[in-house]
Amino acid sequence: MKKTVINLAKDTARGIEALKGSGVPAVFSDAVRIDLPGCALLYISGKVGTDENGKVVGRTMREQTERILTNIKAVLEREGGTMDDIVRVRVYVTQLDQQSLKDVHEVRARYFTAGMYPASTLVRVTQLSPDGGLIEIDADAVIQV
Repeated sequence: MKKTVINLAKDTARGIEALKGSGVPAVFSDAVRIDLPGCALLYISGKVGTDENGKVVGRTMREQTERILTNIKAVLEREGGTMDDIVRVRVYVTQLDQQSLKDVHEVRARYFTAGMYPASTLVRVTQLSPDGGLIEIDADAVIQV
């Protein structure tokens, strides 16, 4: 077994305002990869709808979900995987109404192949970091090697 920590951030504060200039790093990685015979397990940290500088992109559930899944897809592709390799997602939302759920699932339907949907958990939370974040998604994948 080989463990690889994947860090894609440009700075150790990872866009977290409270940490900028403090010398205190954000103590998490973008993902952790575990290489096993025949496959790699990829644990992708929770992603929120932010750009490379940690700024929230979009003000709607649909826009933020799109950005999150684009970011997750980029991590997967960097590691030789695809969205079909995701076996589980956990979704955290600050609003849980019919339109928000429809928006999230419409975006997800464009990223996941019908019949290949991952196991999924959805939890409503009162707040996400950063301010303005409406949704956060983390993902676990099994990549055939």
